[in-house]
Amino acid sequence: MKLRLRDLTAQFALLPTWAIVVFAYIGTIAWSIRISLSSSRILPSDDFVGLKSYYRLFSTDRWIISVQNVAIFGVIFIIGALVIGFLLAVMLDQRIKGESLFRTIFLYPYAMSFVVTGLAWQWILNPSLGLQQMMHNLGWESFTFDWLARGDRAIYLVAFAGIWQASGLVMAILLAGLRGIDEDLWKAARIDGIPTWRVYLHIVIPLLAGMFATALVLLATAVVKVYDLVVAMTGGGPGVSTEVPAKFVIDYLFNRQNIALATAASTVMFIAVLVVLTPLLYHQYIIGRRRAAA
Repeated sequence: MKLRLRDLTAQFALLPTWAIVVFAYIGTIAWSIRISLSSSRILPSDDFVGLKSYYRLFSTDRWIISVQNVAIFGVIFIIGALVIGFLLAVMLDQRIKGESLFRTIFLYPYAMSFVVTGLAWQWILNPSLGLQQMMHNLGWESFTFDWLARGDRAIYLVAFAGIWQASGLVMAILLAGLRGIDEDLWKAARIDGIPTWRVYLHIVIPLLAGMFATALVLLATAVVKVYDLVVAMTGGGPGVSTEVPAKFVIDYLFNRQNIALATAASTVMFIAVLVVLTPLLYHQYIIGRRRAAA
């Protein structure tokens, strides 16, 4: 009886949390999907026009470009952050002198917002103010690095700025995993004469699969919602060469007063997240628990 009363008390204490989940998350998602099926412009409308906003969305060049840009950004950003973060974690795992200082330096960029990161790199990479101008002042007049002003290359610099900020987070996650690996494993590898790189490739990395999955989910979430970095660094330009879906949604929601098209774009983003992350989360949690139970 006491145990049942304790369970009921715990469930009652969770009611505010469940209310937030139902109304603030599920409710707003359902409302956004409903609005995307209407002809809403400045204010929400209750009419129903079906998939008209979705047809218009995928016939808009700006949206197609934004999807292409976020795909390029995502691939470079995720792979770069995982590789650099892993290498930094491996370096710090060697118990180097001044490890605490280096760990703080590498993790510090993640403490800054994407706005600060974007503004800092916008100044550094600005052809008339930053690196290029500094080299010209030093006498190297032929030096050019104007990628930020070139529509075909600016998105790569945005990805680079994102990697600079996120690598420290990946490093912290993977370093925690490396410190949890039994030292006897390394002793056995040395006795057997296995090269260090093979130990990392065939033993350590598989052992850190859960850590990599966690880092991947965090990075993928950052890719989908990337907005402030682009706005602070390029403003979506030159032209729309660094436009991303989140900026498309904000612009059509507040500047162009087309709520239906904005919510249609946000719904497509939501579905894309589910398609990408659901199999990963299923494999990590459901299959992982089954294997642990077996």
